[in-house]
Amino acid sequence: MTILITGARGRVGRAVVDRLHSAGLAVRAASARPAEATVPAGVETAGLALDRPETFAAALRGVRQVFLYPQPDGIHDLVKAAEDSGVEHVVLLSSSSVLAPDAENDPLASHSLQVERALAGSALTCTFLRPDAFASNSLGWAWPIGRSMPVQLAHPDAQIAPIHPADIADIAALALTGDSLTGRSLTLTGPESLSFREQLAVLGQTLGREIPVEHVTRAEAEEQMGRHMPAPMVSSLLDLWEAAEHGPAAIGETTGTLLGVSARTYRQWAEENADAFTGR
Repeated sequence: MTILITGARGRVGRAVVDRLHSAGLAVRAASARPAEATVPAGVETAGLALDRPETFAAALRGVRQVFLYPQPDGIHDLVKAAEDSGVEHVVLLSSSSVLAPDAENDPLASHSLQVERALAGSALTCTFLRPDAFASNSLGWAWPIGRSMPVQLAHPDAQIAPIHPADIADIAALALTGDSLTGRSLTLTGPESLSFREQLAVLGQTLGREIPVEHVTRAEAEEQMGRHMPAPMVSSLLDLWEAAEHGPAAIGETTGTLLGVSARTYRQWAEENADAFTGR
């Protein structure tokens, strides 16, 4: 049995490939640009692009388990191809944003929600992994921190429970190799609620210097963030962070509750990635 990992060039996808390969399992790493995928020796690669249905058959041949990144374009064709090829189980890297009241109209949530709905309406058995904010989102602060500039935030006291990407990979590997998570929808978080201000304090302690925080207006944040992402997504994020100022973030499932292994902390992520904030 071969396990197909889509998005194999991504941080989580690559980590899942590594875990399964280390366990001696047959893994196929799929990407729209497979030549750019860095995989361990002995791991097969395959081209898979959702806007090119002709790539589906070869990628899915002999596959029974799929780790899927949420891409709604072409998802119905992919689901049909998976059913026809004998796939039995799909583990989807979704998002906790799908639980929002107006998720189908939210640019952050609708992406994943469309994929969840396509899978839920299929004959495939599914596991939905819904991580909250990734600890690695902090890399968005690397540029100002590396230049000893203040980090500008509209909602510095917004509380989240950042999850280490390696924890997501560990849980995904369990979902693909056992049956304890089969058919479940799991909201995944890190082990503690931290505000952005507190995360920056942890990063500062790791780097051995204080990282100044500058409070900016929503309009200023919209202008800055709008340079890198569409306006509707900027608005959705700022609304989310504003709502998150009113109390600690809820702690969901972790590697502690699901695997019996202590969840990696934000401090651990910061120590592992300190070099990214040095400006080199």
